[in-house]
Amino acid sequence: MTYDMLLTMIGQYGYAALFFALWLGIVGMPIPDEVIVMTGGAATSSGLLHVVPAFILTYLGVISGLSLGYFLGRYIGTPVLEKLKRKKNMEKYIQISENLVDKYGNMALVISYFFPVVRHITPYIVGVNKMSFRRYALISYSIGFVWTLLFFAAGRLAGDHVEKVGLLVYQYGLKLLWVPFVLAAVWFGAKMMMRRKRSHPG
Repeated sequence: MTYDMLLTMIGQYGYAALFFALWLGIVGMPIPDEVIVMTGGAATSSGLLHVVPAFILTYLGVISGLSLGYFLGRYIGTPVLEKLKRKKNMEKYIQISENLVDKYGNMALVISYFFPVVRHITPYIVGVNKMSFRRYALISYSIGFVWTLLFFAAGRLAGDHVEKVGLLVYQYGLKLLWVPFVLAAVWFGAKMMMRRKRSHPG
């Protein structure tokens, strides 16, 4: 599936297209999750979809896809990981996920959301390690909401440039996360300076 095909699907099937594109991400959709979520946001800014239902279906697609990985890991176990290891370039991502879980425990679920591919593998790992579903859902669904909101809002701002911006984020991952924080700091600093000037004119 290409980006243009995704747009066509959204035009034909609406909100359901966003859900299934993200739900199938667990089996390796060729379009990164970041691009799909941002496309959902862009579709609302253009008037193609309504904001609330589009966001809800996008969020449900994200957590459903990752939950599938958790259940496969918990109830099928290591055979799933062995099958993944036979896929091209997957072993390094599995190693990264295992290292995150070993080093950070439950927090690995939070960190993994901001690493493409690793985001899908970490639920397998914690499932294999028998993390309770209640704990998994509390952590993963919470950070998933924040992650979805972040990229959905970015899509509304990016508009026609969604594909380029989304692929850039997918390629550089956490390396780009400092950008919104710097912009927020600059904006906050500018607001503070304006308030001081108003309080102390001349």
